[in-house]
Amino acid sequence: MKPLAYRRYLMAISLIYVLAGCSPSTNVESNAERMGEWPHHGKDLASSKYSPLEQINPDNFNQLEVAWRWESADRRLGDVFATGHYTATPLMVGGKVYAATSHGQVAALNPATGQQLWLYDPRSWARTMYTSLPRRTRGIEYWTDGEIERIFVATLGRQLVSIDAVTGKPDPNFGTNGVVDLEGDLGSTDIDTSKMSHGAPPIVVRNTVIVGSKIDDYVSKLGNPPGHVRAYDAYTGEFKWRFHTIPQENEPFAYTWPEYSSKTMGNTNVWTMMAADEELGYVYLPTSTPTNDYYGGERHGDNLFAESLVCVNAETGERVWHFQTVHHGIWDYDIASAPNLVDVEVDGQLIKAVAQVSKTGFTYVFDRATGEPVWPIEEKPVPPSLVPGEKLSPTQPFPTKPPPFERQGVSEDDLVDFTPEIKEEALKIAKTLQLGPMFEPLIVEGAGGKIGTFNLPGPGGGASFQGASFDPDTGILYVESHTGPIVMSLVSTADNVTRSQTELGTSDFRYEIKYQPMEGPQGLPLIKPPYRRMTAIDLKAGEHVFQIPVGDGPIDHPAIKHLNLPPMGSRYPSGSVVEGGILVTKTLLISFLATLDELGDRVAHGGFLRAQDKATGQLLGQVEIDRSLHGAPITYMYEGRQYIAVAGGGGSEKAELVVFSLPENNN
Repeated sequence: MKPLAYRRYLMAISLIYVLAGCSPSTNVESNAERMGEWPHHGKDLASSKYSPLEQINPDNFNQLEVAWRWESADRRLGDVFATGHYTATPLMVGGKVYAATSHGQVAALNPATGQQLWLYDPRSWARTMYTSLPRRTRGIEYWTDGEIERIFVATLGRQLVSIDAVTGKPDPNFGTNGVVDLEGDLGSTDIDTSKMSHGAPPIVVRNTVIVGSKIDDYVSKLGNPPGHVRAYDAYTGEFKWRFHTIPQENEPFAYTWPEYSSKTMGNTNVWTMMAADEELGYVYLPTSTPTNDYYGGERHGDNLFAESLVCVNAETGERVWHFQTVHHGIWDYDIASAPNLVDVEVDGQLIKAVAQVSKTGFTYVFDRATGEPVWPIEEKPVPPSLVPGEKLSPTQPFPTKPPPFERQGVSEDDLVDFTPEIKEEALKIAKTLQLGPMFEPLIVEGAGGKIGTFNLPGPGGGASFQGASFDPDTGILYVESHTGPIVMSLVSTADNVTRSQTELGTSDFRYEIKYQPMEGPQGLPLIKPPYRRMTAIDLKAGEHVFQIPVGDGPIDHPAIKHLNLPPMGSRYPSGSVVEGGILVTKTLLISFLATLDELGDRVAHGGFLRAQDKATGQLLGQVEIDRSLHGAPITYMYEGRQYIAVAGGGGSEKAELVVFSLPENNN
């Protein structure tokens, strides 16, 4: 931005504060700089992913170019272990960009050049690693009390680390030399923590650091670690509280784990990002499925607080309210993303709400102080299970508003029918599958002549960890979702060697999951498009504003190319999830799309940073990049210039932070 334009920008920011009834700082530039920062994973503790910046706009987006790149320090370790895609979300605050590596190192970078200012390595990779892949750190948290500044990271090696944001040195007053060992404080010493790790950033509410965990899924043995959430003092690292996501004996809701299954079951963890309301002093915990995800014959009951949104007092750890989105889950419908705290006017009443998108394709909306649903949520009957030992809930909750943002369940009417021949082949394939509505139970492989249940959305579908983004100016929530269908069945562990066993009969569970291959006609998807979509939801009315496919999908497939079909939405390999998310600015929706082949599968490298219209979703521009992008995009302003930063690469590609801006003479 040129000097005169920048001064006008500062004056405009000051005017905004005056008109809003706020007291602008005597240092106007500091207000502008603060609005141009990105201090938390979701921009703010409310996880809005919104920035008021508008230097990059519809008129110039296509002129963006790579301003700088920073290669992740992972490879300096000699690739200690495989990390998969690089997804860590950077932060920008106080004139520095802070970036985590997949291995848990933290670096401070110059926002204009990417020059590394310091690098801290907590050496988490040297500790016993958990077994689930991929192993990667997804982000960090910034906190200040107005005097000291800290970066917090929860590492793969079960450490909570406090780093001085200025010097890059561990805080000697926090824990032991800046580190709290997360091997403890779980309420028992008889827990195998080697199956536990940490990938998502912690969250700091006032002076309390709250941390979730990542725990191995699909295990064959009982005794997996419980996903209890823990909190520590931000100054000292002193343990403050533990919230039992699996209630212990004699605690409220322990009855939802009859027959003492709460003593042997684990998981029910918060592996994704959290959100918080500092004014209320509440933190919102999105939880996952219990052990072992797909068979609940050893854990009868509703299994609270699994697959729930739980509001907890951040100072004491006491539960304020909760809502369970799936009772006795067997579909791996974790709540996989941070909730969005939103202030919206509904029927003339201002509501401080929380909106939680989900793998099911529902958006659950509550008063965030009381937990009262903004619109009714109805318990509806769902099919029972015929699997021996399984006892499903007879009902599941269905929000009346907003409408689902993803397809739910599948029937023959949903099968692909581009041509009569394709439709006939699709019907033939479907005869081998158990079709049904959402919450159709899994079947034992071969039952009724079927190979498995066709689940839609699948466990990698709906809204995964990318979550939703909120525009406070319009009250619109934006969410990208992936249909992600998958065929799954249960197999007897007494008769089969399953994916987690080494020999027959070694599992503690009677049944374990088996993912079945699912090929549609001639390699096409089995169901009709769209396969990936963006939905804009008006949270004032509880209605969709628009819903559009994202990406072309398999329109160039030889069997249908001659039909000149419109975009179908990009198909992703079965079981995978859409990454990244939507960055909302004053004038744009910014996301990215991978380079895909004619079947809609990701190719090795490359992709597009894209801008869409906030009112319609219309594509306004895109910039091609030679790196596949994976992390959540952020934006910031530094010395009058707006930047967009996103993590990319990893795996077979160089992992790096890629930062875009307009050419200097255009600012």
